[in-house]
Amino acid sequence: MPKFFLSLICICMTSVLWSQSTQQEKLEQRKAQIQKEIRDNEALLKSVKSKEKSAMNVFMIQKNKIRLKENLISTTEKQTKLLANDMYLNQLKINKLNKELVVLKQDYAKMIVKSYKSRSEQSRAMFILSSETFLQAYKRAQYLKQYTNFRKAQGEEINSKSTDLVVTNKKLNGQKVVKQKLLAENVKERVVLEKEKVEQEKLVNEIKKDKNRIVSDIRKKQRESKTIDKQIDRLIREAIAEANRKAALEKAKAKALAEKSNATPKEVAATVAKEPVSSSRIELTPESKLIADNFRANRGHLPWPVEKGFISLGYGDQAHPIYNTLVIHNSGVEITTNDGASALAVFGGEVASVMVLSPVNKAVMIQHGDYFTIYQNLSSVSVSKGDKVSIKQTIGRVRTNGDTSKTVIKFLLLQNTTYTDPKGWLSPK
Repeated sequence: MPKFFLSLICICMTSVLWSQSTQQEKLEQRKAQIQKEIRDNEALLKSVKSKEKSAMNVFMIQKNKIRLKENLISTTEKQTKLLANDMYLNQLKINKLNKELVVLKQDYAKMIVKSYKSRSEQSRAMFILSSETFLQAYKRAQYLKQYTNFRKAQGEEINSKSTDLVVTNKKLNGQKVVKQKLLAENVKERVVLEKEKVEQEKLVNEIKKDKNRIVSDIRKKQRESKTIDKQIDRLIREAIAEANRKAALEKAKAKALAEKSNATPKEVAATVAKEPVSSSRIELTPESKLIADNFRANRGHLPWPVEKGFISLGYGDQAHPIYNTLVIHNSGVEITTNDGASALAVFGGEVASVMVLSPVNKAVMIQHGDYFTIYQNLSSVSVSKGDKVSIKQTIGRVRTNGDTSKTVIKFLLLQNTTYTDPKGWLSPK
């Protein structure tokens, strides 16, 4: 019974160790991803600082860098905690192996002594020959054979557990080295983080000196944003109405063909054109429903609309990062990226519209069933209305603002005319 419980404990410990090993691998991958984002962020920050045109832009990039550093420290702390748990379990395993080896060696020593005392072949033969019956002699012979096999098995078990003990001790010593390295990394990152925060505070003080101009610029941009949102809303409604007319026409043609109507295609089209259609909700055809279902199924896994970058302004109403009393509205998410970045389609679909929002600001709207993705603030566009696009296809180039040196794409996502937070649809960075 004790052996059963020992085996059960061993199985449980192995399972826990395996689970923690998997978690460690995931944390290591996450850590590598964060470090890559930090390197990209530092390259972006260096580029912006060299142009020295917008303290606010530097502040936003610096803020993201601090967030990434905090995530890195948090991930490293989780790694250290998991490693400590793993080390504790390995130490328990070592203690258990040591106790088992003591018992095994004691039993083995007793067997060796006993075997030594009865080592002569004559004594073994006499042990068998002194049997009263043939059955008893057979049983004694079997006993001697089993005893020899058991002694051999005991020796092999001692060797196996001794090897296991050496391996586990080696693993534990390696884990101690890794733990010390992680702790040293965290101390180093915390020092860097404090320096980043001090630099951030200096930037905040510098920005606050120019409060009136900054607040005025923000309010001007908010007015421009509202005007653009109205323009986009109008174009979306036009796209919905156009999609519904097209679907209605296909349906009317199919009906006329089935009924063998004498009406010409032109007459059918004229009849359909007179009928009112919805401009707020797309009537899905079987084909467009399949596209919409596929799009919805990829929620949380869509690629980003740029190769590199971070969300510098989130979705919805939010306080300004420095002036808390100033509320900013955003109908999508703004992603700061590197100069010359390409805008990428997040999913396959059809270009519903190419919009010129201003002489320097273009946008592309792509339809995915009853979903629309909009890529705003492009300096150039490489697709046209009606084009079929595939996932991650380049659809244009993101504009770099000449006054601020900011390269920002505004990404919007709607179902029919209802705006939604795009962040929840994109793959986590």
